[in-house]
Amino acid sequence: MNEAAPIETIDPALLLTTVRRSDPRSAADLLAAQADAVALQVLRNLSTAVAHDIIAELEPARRDELSAAASPEEALQWSRNRSYAADTIGRMMEVPAAVFPPELTVRETTERVREIAKRAFVTYGFVVDDAGVLCGLITMRDLLLSGPDARLRDVMLKNVFFLQPSMKLEEAMKAVVYRHFPVYPVCDADQRLIGQIRGQSMFEEQAFEISAQAGRMVGVDKEERLATPWPRSLKFRHPWLQLNLVTAFVAAAVVGLFQETIDKVVILAMFLPVLAGQSGNTGCQALAVALRGMTLGELLPEKQKALVAKEGLLGLLNGALVGVTAAIGMFVVASLQKHPSPLILSAIVFIAMIGSCVISGIAGAVIPLILKRFGADPATASSIFLTTATDVVSMGLFLGLATMLVA
Repeated sequence: MNEAAPIETIDPALLLTTVRRSDPRSAADLLAAQADAVALQVLRNLSTAVAHDIIAELEPARRDELSAAASPEEALQWSRNRSYAADTIGRMMEVPAAVFPPELTVRETTERVREIAKRAFVTYGFVVDDAGVLCGLITMRDLLLSGPDARLRDVMLKNVFFLQPSMKLEEAMKAVVYRHFPVYPVCDADQRLIGQIRGQSMFEEQAFEISAQAGRMVGVDKEERLATPWPRSLKFRHPWLQLNLVTAFVAAAVVGLFQETIDKVVILAMFLPVLAGQSGNTGCQALAVALRGMTLGELLPEKQKALVAKEGLLGLLNGALVGVTAAIGMFVVASLQKHPSPLILSAIVFIAMIGSCVISGIAGAVIPLILKRFGADPATASSIFLTTATDVVSMGLFLGLATMLVA
């Protein structure tokens, strides 16, 4: 906390830029040292999802101070948003600034909009009854073209599309992909208006999730940014490297089981990286397709078996094609080293390449499905588990065949 104190003199625009480039924990440390007004100004200029991630990292006392300094509507919205799970619409809601009763006239509404617009950006007006139920929506065009004495209930748009707070971002994106509204109301199960969310914020959050996917596959936390301090980056990354080391020991143990075979036929060691590299790449291709299908909502339960079958077939065909090239390479090397069984070694490479690519393709499709079924993020460290599976299968199959046929 003491290290962050000098930040109090930083230019607000620079502070906002720095916060945007920081992970939530680092951003919270920066804002903890600022005056309430400055911290609130920064939070209001961030997307709601990012702001709430930062607020969640603040010390409880500091969070209470900012809630007290914020408007009652903001404080209530922060408290309400925290009650919803991460990556849901409820966590990203904003305070709906323009809310009106249906009995209000167009003239009265216009006067209120003029006042509201001085402190907030108004896109739509939401019409709610005494119970807070969303009855309709009013656009600025409606206010401009309607008679001044007309009631909102007579000029509003009815049967308004709305999102529910429990919806996952991915689910909400599917629902709005063809609508392209600038703002969406958020209502509870009884259709009571509890917030609003901007389309831009949803697309920004989705873009961030997609950009973080590649990192999560290798154990890089989505919170890590370029400005994240190295101790925190170490904390994010190191546990996955330890896990990767453990899985690497599994692959090494498989090779150790066939140490006697390798000692007799040293040429086998030359082709272990070849098998592992090709099968690993095959698995990663299948994994990328599976994750993309999940992200876009294309991988429905009834399509999962078809995906696994397709990736198995592609593994078979690709394995056969690259297996021919690898077999030729083995035959040439074995012949140059005057090994007595170059054809058998070539056949071993060919068969092992096909088998490992088939298993790798299937594993690339199945691993994210298994993670999702157990409630884990399908992208989280998928490549670590996939690499272990491909290494064990490719090396075990290759050395096992060699042990049976030539050792």
